[in-house]
This record gives sequence, C-alpha cells and structure tokens, in this order.
Amino acid sequence: MRWRGVFTLAKVVACILATVAVIAALAWSQAQPSTSTVVDAAGGVGVASSAPGDRPAWAPEDWAIFEEKVRFAAERGLAEMDPGDAIVQLAETFVGTTYEPGTLEVPGPERLVINFRELDCVTLVETVLALTRFVREEGVEALSDPLGAQAGYETHLTALRYRGGRLDGYPSRLHYFSEWLADNEARGMVRIVTGELDPAMDPGPVNFMSRHPEAYRQLSEPGVLRAIAATEARLDEGPGREYVPQDRIARVADRIRDGDVIAATSTVEGLDVAHTGFAVWRDGALHLLHAPLVGRSVEVSERPLAERILSIDSQDGIMVARPLPPRE
Repeated sequence: MRWRGVFTLAKVVACILATVAVIAALAWSQAQPSTSTVVDAAGGVGVASSAPGDRPAWAPEDWAIFEEKVRFAAERGLAEMDPGDAIVQLAETFVGTTYEPGTLEVPGPERLVINFRELDCVTLVETVLALTRFVREEGVEALSDPLGAQAGYETHLTALRYRGGRLDGYPSRLHYFSEWLADNEARGMVRIVTGELDPAMDPGPVNFMSRHPEAYRQLSEPGVLRAIAATEARLDEGPGREYVPQDRIARVADRIRDGDVIAATSTVEGLDVAHTGFAVWRDGALHLLHAPLVGRSVEVSERPLAERILSIDSQDGIMVARPLPPRE
C-alpha cells in the first residue's frame, strides 16, 4: 500500500515541492511589465521589455552560457552522437549550476522564461533537451545570427514545456510531469519506456494544485483554477499511471540508458512526480544527474539511483522516458 497519510511540505525534500513554497511566497505579486538586458542581432547589449506578447528577454549571461554550450557541443561532435550520450555530455556541463526553484513563476501573465544560470529539477531537464535538439537541428552556425539562434532555442523549449508545444497561458504549461511525459511522447520528443521495466500501476488521483490553490499565485483567478482542475480530471481518466516501484529499480537498472529522463514518483497525496533528472552510468552503477534541493546545485547523485529512491520517504519509484532525435 502506497503511503497516503498526513504530510507537511517541510518533510518533502523533492524539488517540485520546494518550488511550491517559492510560488506561495510570490503570491499576490503585481503583474507589472519589467525590463531586462538582452543581446541584439549584432551581439550587442540593449534593453527590451518583457511585457506580455514580447519575445523572451535574454540576459547577456544567459546568451553567453548558451553560446558556450553550443560551441562545446560542436567541438565534441554531439550532433552526430546517440541522443542519450549527447544529453549526458551536455548535462554534465551544468554540474555546479545553482539550484533555484520557482524561476518560471514570474509576475504577470505566463511567458517563456530563459534561464541557464539557475535551474530546478524540471528546468534542468527541459534546458538540456532543448539544447540537444538545437545542436542537432540548428548547430553552431546559427550563432552568427543571435536573434535567429535565440528564436530557434525558444521554439525547442516551448515545444517541451507547453501542452502541444503551444504557450497559451498558465494552464498550458505541463505542470504535472506525468502529463509532460505523455505530451512529449505524443509529439515524438521522447518514448516512455516505463512499461518495459516490470511496472506497477499507481491509481492515485492527480489533484495537488487544485487542492492547494493558495500555493499558486495564478490560481487566485477562478478561470485558471477551473482550467487546472479540468486538466487534473482528464489526467485521472483511466486506470492510473505506470511506474517502477522502488524495490524493482535495481533489478531493471540495466535496461535504463545514459540520458534517459528519470521521474521519481511521489508519495504525496495528489502529486504524481516529486523529482526529475537524467540517468547516468558511473563505474557500473546507475546514478541520477539532477538539480536537488539538498546540495543547492546540479550534481550527479552520490548513491546509485535505486538506493537514493529507497532512502527518500517522499519518493517510491520512477517513470522513465527515452529522448528521441528530431524527426528528419
């Protein structure tokens, strides 16, 4: 029987629940347009509005990191590698990057956020996958046109982060990671392989957000809350979600590959996934490359993945998806 008892947020060390706390702290913030420094087409620095409807503002630091990663990928020939190997090499370049929850929860209407300087467990996965796809489709040559390169990366990131690849307000973001996996599988970005790993079924409801609207500034709007509740109802249709229970992970680990997306399932009532990262093999053991709350920066887990999940009360298994190369 999976734990469904009373809990406190303080007990949950998963990065997604830490993000909830930050969102609560941001509640009732004013929807004011802001200005940010951006890189222009000539590579110079200017100021652009980040008001709704504008393209995302790129800070000079973000452009510099993006350019560095793309050039690194070109030097290593990552575009020609197996996607999993390329993902691991790019993800490793983020080790040491500051962990920061809630970076997507900016004032005002929903907009695409670009941030390479600070990552949480989900934005790490999205950032690395978007970079990997950019390297394969646009490549280092695209850097000669900074605005074009930025637009190309934004397209890849939007495709991963939003339902159907379309940003249409806060409810269009793939807040529940089980839906993130299913939506990205439907569009050929990943292939869910959980069903090949001796899975069990989790029949529990997915309704954490609508049950805790006070933790989300955006849910103070009744229409947004109704849209989120409708999404939850749709996710609850069917028998449940496949996952690999924690006591089976070690037995099936050899079927998990470098670069696979790992989603640690949650024991918290109403929440499907508590943490995410990438599978990496080290010295014959499967580990997790992730952005954890504990440690405050991107790292490769000290413990093998199976041991790590067993040691965390708020997690009880995994879902696994294999990133796919862009379609020809």
